[in-house]
Amino acid sequence: MSGAPSDTPEYALGRSEAETRRLILQHQIYGPLTRQFLHSAGVGPGMTVLDLGSGAGDVALLLADLVGPQGRVIGIDTNAEILDVARARVRAAGWSNVTLVEGDLHALARDEELDAVVGRWVLMYVTDPAAVLGAVAGRLRKGGIVAFQEGDLSNPPAPHPPVPLHEQVRRWTTPPPGAPGPDTQMGLKLRRTYLAAGLPAPMLRMDSPIGGGADWPGFAYLAGTVGSLLPFFERLGVVSADEVDIDTLADRLRTELVAVDGVQILPPLIGAWARV
Repeated sequence: MSGAPSDTPEYALGRSEAETRRLILQHQIYGPLTRQFLHSAGVGPGMTVLDLGSGAGDVALLLADLVGPQGRVIGIDTNAEILDVARARVRAAGWSNVTLVEGDLHALARDEELDAVVGRWVLMYVTDPAAVLGAVAGRLRKGGIVAFQEGDLSNPPAPHPPVPLHEQVRRWTTPPPGAPGPDTQMGLKLRRTYLAAGLPAPMLRMDSPIGGGADWPGFAYLAGTVGSLLPFFERLGVVSADEVDIDTLADRLRTELVAVDGVQILPPLIGAWARV
């Protein structure tokens, strides 16, 4: 997990370089949805914003653009190696108002005054997400924004029309009942989690990427997700590497769906925001 307490479920996607590349590709697909969400939540110029679970830095870079040079972004993550990637990307983008900190909330100076705290795919890895929301809300100025986006993996990737390989991938990436790992329905639980944290009832929205055609990056993203999950699912006995043939999976997914002029629907992001 990124930026929250350390007693978290296993990060099933691993910590490899391939996973970092997958996260960056993920943002290419989901980033526009996150931008719309944060704009709706009220994040804007001049704000100081904490990005909880910065990972490779995609949301921090997006926030830097939203708050502008007069604003400030502080990103926190527990993974030192991925923060090195994020810092290099921040330097390459030319932003001087982004600070990336290794650690959890305790690593943030108590006198930091924040206008907003945001996170994406973070609370699903936390043992007690209501406690995390309560803690971050306590760091905000009056009227500050708490805005989080979480997935709903009970709606896994889906093709239209149905095609065999995509349906097989859906089965591979659906963990068996009782399997360890993150809360795959965290997005659906955001409202009650906000209320359990003592926050006002949040505004909610749900967005799903959809696309098709040979240039659609969703095929590579879905294959990359399978690749990152493969060691975890092999340990669970769900699938083997020989069955997946990961090196050709993206091309096979693309060929299958392009042949029927179909579309691929990726799992939705559910966003919740409230002012404290």
